[in-house]
Amino acid sequence: EKLTDENFEDVISQHVKKIAETGATHVALGTPYDSEFIPFINKWVIEARQNNLNVWFRGNFSGWEGWFGYERIGRFEHTIMVERFILENPEIFEDGDIFTSCTECENGGPGDPRATGDITGFRNFLIEEYQVTKDAFEKINKKVDSNFYSMNGDVAYLIMDKDTTEKLGGVVVMDHYVERPAELASNIEELIVRSGGRVILGELGAPIPDIHGTMTEYEQALWIDNALSELSKLDGVVGINYWTSFGGTTSIWRSDGSEKSAVSVLSKYYTPSELQGKVINELGRPIKNASVIANSKIAKTDKSGTYTILIAPSVRELEVRSQGYEDKILNINNDSSESIILSKSNENIMFKFQKWLYSMFKP
Repeated sequence: EKLTDENFEDVISQHVKKIAETGATHVALGTPYDSEFIPFINKWVIEARQNNLNVWFRGNFSGWEGWFGYERIGRFEHTIMVERFILENPEIFEDGDIFTSCTECENGGPGDPRATGDITGFRNFLIEEYQVTKDAFEKINKKVDSNFYSMNGDVAYLIMDKDTTEKLGGVVVMDHYVERPAELASNIEELIVRSGGRVILGELGAPIPDIHGTMTEYEQALWIDNALSELSKLDGVVGINYWTSFGGTTSIWRSDGSEKSAVSVLSKYYTPSELQGKVINELGRPIKNASVIANSKIAKTDKSGTYTILIAPSVRELEVRSQGYEDKILNINNDSSESIILSKSNENIMFKFQKWLYSMFKP
């Protein structure tokens, strides 16, 4: 509906600029891949590049679900069209982009595998398209991830077994909406174990009225904060796409461009603080390969005992571990600005003597 609206370019510019300001690495675009929409894709892509964003192409061909009156297409035709789209439009892609050839595939084509029972066919289609798209990006010499096949949570549990996940590069993308943040984290943790892969949350957002009811802006921000806090504890979660920026009940910007409270919450997690420090023993000597742990993040100290780690806003404590030393837990705000001193688990006589000398003559 906006193809002939020249003023919409200003809207695109406004949206992409605000998304970039959150610290996001990508902007996710749902524009269809049919030839009539390519000029429109270009408008979004140009704005993304100008704002130093990569693009997650999350569209599809209109015929897959019959959008805009397009004639329905099947798997074979879809795969041919996907390959052609990549090879004929190399200029829209950059290294670091993501390309989903069939977003929420269960909604079109031969149908939802939960209803059709065609689990094997669905799996084989995703694997075949991944290989075709992977080869196509190699031909145009672009390093683009093309295995982010977003799907409903129930479909992910059904389709993404360990063998399928491995053949799709070890990545599972789940679009999932539930009432409570703790339930969200639990569901994803279960999927990590079931699939053996890393999980990208393809869509996260609140409120969905049928699930969350109505929310004030404060309640929306609190829910998002709690959800991101829970997700930051999971080692297997490697990406989160907030859905959506503008429009709909989950939006975090109003139609006039002003931001809701949730924007600052999202920005805190998209731009985590960086903590640097040093781990030493009681003789003041650096401890190499010590583990510094903040929720799911783990950093190793180098030969000088130095570490650097990203800290999510909800993290309050660091845990430090090293073989032969007692574990130590520190409060980030109060204790982690100075060198972290670890005590040996078992001190021999020589170490005790060295420690005594150090205490007597240290600067």
